[in-house]
Amino acid sequence: MDEKLYRELGQLTKDKTIWKQNIPYVASLLKNQSPKITAKAMWLLGEMGLIYPREIAPYTNAIASFIVSDNDLLRERSANALGRIGRADYKLVAPYFGELFILAKDKSPNVRLNFIWASENIATNTPTVYKDCLPIFAELLNDKNDRVRIEAPEMFRVLGKRKPEFIRPYLERLEYIAKHDEVSIVRIHAKGAIRATLSKTNKEPVAKTQSQLNFALQREHKQYVLKPKSVTLFDTD
Repeated sequence: MDEKLYRELGQLTKDKTIWKQNIPYVASLLKNQSPKITAKAMWLLGEMGLIYPREIAPYTNAIASFIVSDNDLLRERSANALGRIGRADYKLVAPYFGELFILAKDKSPNVRLNFIWASENIATNTPTVYKDCLPIFAELLNDKNDRVRIEAPEMFRVLGKRKPEFIRPYLERLEYIAKHDEVSIVRIHAKGAIRATLSKTNKEPVAKTQSQLNFALQREHKQYVLKPKSVTLFDTD
């Protein structure tokens, strides 16, 4: 029975044209099913929620209830689904936002990994809610599990592109990881987080400074030649 139902969900996953009409049916599988079926249904609801957040809204509470499940896989899928739904509409997952952070210290590495993925999804469109949460992700930079440690810098990259001021206090730590972590992909991801943060940090201030200088030039009838660490003045007269 499980295998037949699992294949049915697999076929439904492939046909997005019938997702909307099947949301209530898939949500019904969160109850009285094996963990395998419940996990598959929850994953699919997350993907559906990314496209149809309003239709998923009545089921977010049921999905969030699995945050405290005894089953590792169901905690993973709960985090993942809430992340996808929250990417589409943060308001739908806001009541469970604080509870999600329980998973940052979960005993299962896969649950911690899915917590990071969920956070990246939510932060993509609602980065401000993570303003005071960075210490938790900083701890995950030193996770004992390689897969968790590989993913952790990605949260800093996502936020660095959107709210670089959140990440600046962690640049020194990211630089250390980029040089010294024993896993090459961790080093690569740490460098990516640094680049994203510095790129966003440098663009706007430079543009503003150059605009101010140009205005001053017009007033004084002077022409400035800008160098990286100095300003050379040439009189146009």
